[in-house]
Amino acid sequence: MAVTKNKAVYRCSECAHEVAKWVGKCPGCGSWGTVDEAMPVAAAAAGPPRKAMLPSIAAAPISRIDSQTTTARSTGVSELDRVLGGGIVAGSVVLLSGEPGVGKSTLLLEVAHRWARQRDERALYVTAEESAGQVRMRADRTGAVHDQVYLAAESDLSVVLGHVDQVKPTLLVVDSVQTMLAVDTDGVIGGVTQVRAVTAALTSLAKASGIAVLLVGHVTKDGAVAGPRTLEHLVDVVLQFEGDKNTTLRMVRGIKNRFGSADEVGCFELHDDGIACVTDPSGLFLHHRSDSVPGTAVTVAMDGKRPLVGEVQGLTVETQVPAPRRAVSGLDYNRVSMVLAVLQSRCGLYVGKQDVYAATVGGMRLTEPAADLAIALAIASAARDTALPPGWVILGEVGLAGEVRRITSTTRRLAEAERLGFTTAVVPPGTDAKGTPMTLHEAPSLRSALRVAGLTKK
Repeated sequence: MAVTKNKAVYRCSECAHEVAKWVGKCPGCGSWGTVDEAMPVAAAAAGPPRKAMLPSIAAAPISRIDSQTTTARSTGVSELDRVLGGGIVAGSVVLLSGEPGVGKSTLLLEVAHRWARQRDERALYVTAEESAGQVRMRADRTGAVHDQVYLAAESDLSVVLGHVDQVKPTLLVVDSVQTMLAVDTDGVIGGVTQVRAVTAALTSLAKASGIAVLLVGHVTKDGAVAGPRTLEHLVDVVLQFEGDKNTTLRMVRGIKNRFGSADEVGCFELHDDGIACVTDPSGLFLHHRSDSVPGTAVTVAMDGKRPLVGEVQGLTVETQVPAPRRAVSGLDYNRVSMVLAVLQSRCGLYVGKQDVYAATVGGMRLTEPAADLAIALAIASAARDTALPPGWVILGEVGLAGEVRRITSTTRRLAEAERLGFTTAVVPPGTDAKGTPMTLHEAPSLRSALRVAGLTKK
């Protein structure tokens, strides 16, 4: 009797596109390194029917399940606890991704140190990218040396599991998952198959032993987590570590969190002697002056659930060049161009023969539409050479018809502005601001906002 042999099928982990042979780039979605061998669907369905097995633990009513098993434990780093939803849960796996040199290793070494110091429990730090001496030098520089912090420079997954059996830590840090090797799995280090196998093994370890696992992950040139998308599905929490190398500000954003909110943001400052939490980041983005200066406007942005007060600056300069320059830093170039068009068409502010510069202060990035009105008033203030009244904050989205639209989380924005000493706000009409002591000026249109701020043409 002839036996039908199933042909190999290669499937993309990003879009599930199937091809007959392996290729480096998926023809369906264009992703590189995501095509891997998979079992044909027909072959999987043609197998013998599965038999029922007696479960080792019987199903129980949800009302009898103990919820205390998922209680978060503080890492000792307040801003990281904020993003994690109060701390790290025993037996959970956290993936921290970010660009090289942004400070991932420094942050996790500080977490291991504080975990051991505050709890007197063992933390195992496994490094596969650096030598043990290099990590010790960083620990000396940042003050993260503790007897309960164990260090192993190892890239073999089997040996790492042996270290875990010997040390018996309650916290395991692996730096990084792309440099670990599972010897019983095919593929090169950092490849799709290897990364998936290493992450699956560490996840199984965390669930079986209750050890909290922190993984460091690389990112692609687009800023996404490197490796297959199944990597993000295997772990419990995915965090993105961001920062500009020209500034000391670093931010940790939640992308996925099975134990809490995924829209929190933690702020840090990276220094030569370590990394420090920034509990009040608005001061980093706000340039304090005794007097108001033409070309500046203050707004409040929402980064996740966190309100951040920032300053927008505008500058207009006469030029003889046929194509005037438009330079933008920290803002969305397309939205600045739209605001300039609305200023010219709806408000009669002509800047077609002027170079226009728009920027934020302190490395802050404003991309949400709620900053439109602040951008418009900053540019108009520069063009009229007239400063906005001191103590004013500007909130609102600008439409192409020149109308000012309502925005979200207005109460939180105004509360943060009031906390920092602002007394007056220009807001969209119909704004719900119950309980705020600030003076509110409702502006239904951009023209009326310019009139309220004293920026109309005299």
